[in-house]
Amino acid sequence: MKKLLAVSVLAAMPLAAMAAGENNVGSCGWGSKVFDGQSGIAPQVLAATTNGTFGNQTFAITTGTSGCTQDGAIRSNWKTAMFIGGNKLALQRDMSIGSGEALDSLAHLLGVETQDRAAFNRLAKDNLARIFPSEGAATEQVVVALREVLASDARLARYLVAL
Repeated sequence: MKKLLAVSVLAAMPLAAMAAGENNVGSCGWGSKVFDGQSGIAPQVLAATTNGTFGNQTFAITTGTSGCTQDGAIRSNWKTAMFIGGNKLALQRDMSIGSGEALDSLAHLLGVETQDRAAFNRLAKDNLARIFPSEGAATEQVVVALREVLASDARLARYLVAL
């Protein structure tokens, strides 16, 4: 009976922690993507269970993917990653010339302000080979490279929040 009580109390602790605020266990990893936009304890528990079952949250925190960052802040970058994944060829083309609809859309997703768009486009063009290191570069590889390129530019580094 005591063991059952102890297990119940320990099981409830993560629920209390998740309900306590925005930075909860379901805020990054696949679980946060699957249950995005839902509120309440049940979706949070299911998101945490998804992350724990597949072990993806640890990987996401380590690599800074799936809405997780290594600086402890939780951000949702999945929309940007999905956009990049679905538009790699168009992005490569646009970055190679320094303009275009796909590059403009990426800048918009990242929140690049109008006055910084020319600098963003120039940076993307100048670093095309670094951002797309190979023809079949994986989306995560492109996201990581783009993050590094933005971080190297003092003016554009502030847009890393959306990436």
